[in-house]
Amino acid sequence: MKKLLERTSPGSLAIIGVIILGIFVTIAIFAPLIAPYGPYEMDLLSTYQPPSSKYLFGTDNVGRDIFSRILYGSRLAFVITLLVVSIELAISVPLALTSSYIGGYFDEIVMRIMDIIISIPSLLRAIVIVALLGPNMRNAILAIGIGYVPMLSRLVRSVTLSIKEEPYIEACQVLRYSGKRIVFFHIFPNIVSVIIVQVSLDLGYALVDMASLSFIGLGVQPPKASWGAMLAVGKDYLLNDPWMCIFPGIAIALLVLGFNLFGIGLGKVLHHR
Repeated sequence: MKKLLERTSPGSLAIIGVIILGIFVTIAIFAPLIAPYGPYEMDLLSTYQPPSSKYLFGTDNVGRDIFSRILYGSRLAFVITLLVVSIELAISVPLALTSSYIGGYFDEIVMRIMDIIISIPSLLRAIVIVALLGPNMRNAILAIGIGYVPMLSRLVRSVTLSIKEEPYIEACQVLRYSGKRIVFFHIFPNIVSVIIVQVSLDLGYALVDMASLSFIGLGVQPPKASWGAMLAVGKDYLLNDPWMCIFPGIAIALLVLGFNLFGIGLGKVLHHR
């Protein structure tokens, strides 16, 4: 797989990622029109039905159509991932830009705090935060978003430190531009591409982490159509009714693949430029 990605042109990877994401975005937007049933519609006479013309992906333990729930789950997946990266961006970018430009003790303190947070695995950090705040979607989004702050902060800081030494930044300082103007109008525009690439990859990680939290009961709570929660229910029926796990798992894998291919392809395209 790694060799295949290396041989594939950067533009092709990005295009494949855009196609996959475009399909899921279309599904999310038109879910009410595509879905044959409601995401919470139960039929206790049709429980554990295998995939068929009536139920494309089969039904679950309470007779809900898995195909319809996956379609509606795509909406939840996009909302969650976008909120996670929004929290990540809102905290990490201003903090890293400011600390790296100011330098000194402030930068050291900020980076040491980030090092401490990074030393704890991201999913474990999220589990601890959710356990303290309470298991629900809002707290899970907050926990995952905060957990991603250190990595993006360190990336932004490293790029900012290299740009800070450029002649045009020294010229701005000679002209006595304010630090705020230099940071947000002269440094920030030059690191936007790096941020976009990292965030596009973090979207996939956020989806996996949220699915993991939902799987163990700390994320999206039933009866919402969450792919992770669907996997949690399906695991108990894996041997006899595997479709309850297979299709939500495929949906997660495909959307993560779309995010990753788009991020990798975009990164290579920007690097070549």
